Amino acid sequence: MTTTEALIAAADLHSAHNYHPLPVVIATGEGAWLTDVEGRRYLDFLAGYSAVNFGHGHPRLVAAARAQLERVTLTSRAFHHDRFAAFCTELAELCGMEMVLPVNTGAEAVETAVKTARKWGYRVKGVPAEMAKVVVAGGNFHGRTTTVISFSTDPEARADFGPYTPGFEIVPYGDLTAMRAALTENTVAVLLEPIQGESGVIVPPAGYLAGVRELTRERDVLFVADEIQSGLGRTGRTFACEHEGVVPDVYVLGKALGGGVLPVSAVVSGADVLGVFRPGEHGSTFGGNPLACAVGLEVIAMLRTGEFQERAAVLGELLHRRLAEIAGSGRVTAVRGRGLWAGVDVAPAVGSGRAVSERLLERGVLVKDTHGSTVRVAPPLVVEEEDLEWGIEQLWGVLSA
Repeated sequence: MTTTEALIAAADLHSAHNYHPLPVVIATGEGAWLTDVEGRRYLDFLAGYSAVNFGHGHPRLVAAARAQLERVTLTSRAFHHDRFAAFCTELAELCGMEMVLPVNTGAEAVETAVKTARKWGYRVKGVPAEMAKVVVAGGNFHGRTTTVISFSTDPEARADFGPYTPGFEIVPYGDLTAMRAALTENTVAVLLEPIQGESGVIVPPAGYLAGVRELTRERDVLFVADEIQSGLGRTGRTFACEHEGVVPDVYVLGKALGGGVLPVSAVVSGADVLGVFRPGEHGSTFGGNPLACAVGLEVIAMLRTGEFQERAAVLGELLHRRLAEIAGSGRVTAVRGRGLWAGVDVAPAVGSGRAVSERLLERGVLVKDTHGSTVRVAPPLVVEEEDLEWGIEQLWGVLSA
């Protein structure tokens, strides 16, 4: 038995089977490359679902984390600490907002945004008690908590986890007519991914986000943009909403905000929205901890240079140009995406998305399938052009075999 086989067997024996990983055991990472326990290198074409936008072990992020590790890592919000104010101030400025509520994971940030919208609805909009509604889109992926899966349309995410949390209405993604019909006097928020990641990198029709922004303004409804996967450089802009010149009322951020070093997430909005909270009404033991703030501050500083957004835009053009060539081969049925992010629907004759992912693993490229036939491509934004080209060549090699 190899080291890989032994470690996978031990994991299967002692961990819950809530994931189905590819048969590789990673030991180290640097930039866009990972090395397994057998010493074999792989090009990372997933980047931790955008959590590793800045690559594995980026020196600036590691240095920021190491320096803070030697000072203090956790105080809880029972006390102030010396990194908190700077983190909140600079993240608010990056978003063009006023206030930040830091938490940990993406799902926690979405839950916080839902609570925020409801409280705003009751205290500011004047919605009757217990009547607040949030409109969401079909095909969404906002996390795995009980409340979040209550408005999922994915049977695997929902089955056997009920009863579900009420207060949500689901409309088709990209359908402004359905969105308009769903908004009532009790609607407090529209919660959307500007690009749906888990569904297969689904880009909405042109003008959709701008239309949602107009509708929500007209009806006094908060537009909450879940930019956990799409934000912080992935699409060639700091936020995917920027592609339509849209500024939402609330940003929900996570993944890349922690630089691939630790979980960091946040809800960012105006004082008129986040100002509804009073002491004791919401909290998170690790939210906004010194270590998270130190790493998050470095992430913000890196984004301010514009370097990573530019890389995603330029390399994204290359990625989509090459994928368009592959799409013309008949080996895939569709290619979607924006920036350094794509969903590739594999033709049935080629095999499943899982099968393609396993064949790419053998060629030294790591991707992950979704919804049966789709392979997602999302390398770290630091990937070198020649490495990106090589990875695409391996994809073509698998599809054409």
